[in-house]
Amino acid sequence: MNGSARGIQRPHLSFWQIWNMSFGFLGIQFGWALQMANVSAIYEYLGADAHQIPILWLAAPLTGLVVQPIIGHLSDHTWNRLGRRRPYFLTGALLASFALIAMPNSSALWMAAGLLWVMDASINISMEPFRAFVADLLPSEQRTRGFAMQALFIGLGAVIASMLPWLLNSVLPVGGGVRLQTIPSR
Repeated sequence: MNGSARGIQRPHLSFWQIWNMSFGFLGIQFGWALQMANVSAIYEYLGADAHQIPILWLAAPLTGLVVQPIIGHLSDHTWNRLGRRRPYFLTGALLASFALIAMPNSSALWMAAGLLWVMDASINISMEPFRAFVADLLPSEQRTRGFAMQALFIGLGAVIASMLPWLLNSVLPVGGGVRLQTIPSR
């Protein structure tokens, strides 16, 4: 069967077209990796005790558990001038960018926890429709390549975001010579 279960014939896309349609996963994973690497340190800086951090993190997986199925369903049934999935990419990207910028500048623990929730929900709003983009746009014989390209960008995003603190400290010193420090393990 060509295309999908509905028999829709989809055109073959070039390598660069698949690259472009998957590139957003670089940003999605960049956001996840920055979140995973830095949120606990932000919580501790704002006064959270070590035993409080797991409960503060609970919002993240619970948000994905609720948001992804809802957004998946909504994006399957949304059609407007931006298309079927793009309104979710745009909304999620804008909200996640706001939360990524605001969270390190939080003045209170409750604010940081709320921004983690916003960030996690926003990344999920972008990610779920992005996964479906491959099935929407590629014929069945190119879907493996599409999902592999998404996986490539997921890996690149994680590596680049994980290197960012080192890069900011070593290559591009920020903060007038103030060096970022990692929290020593106990």
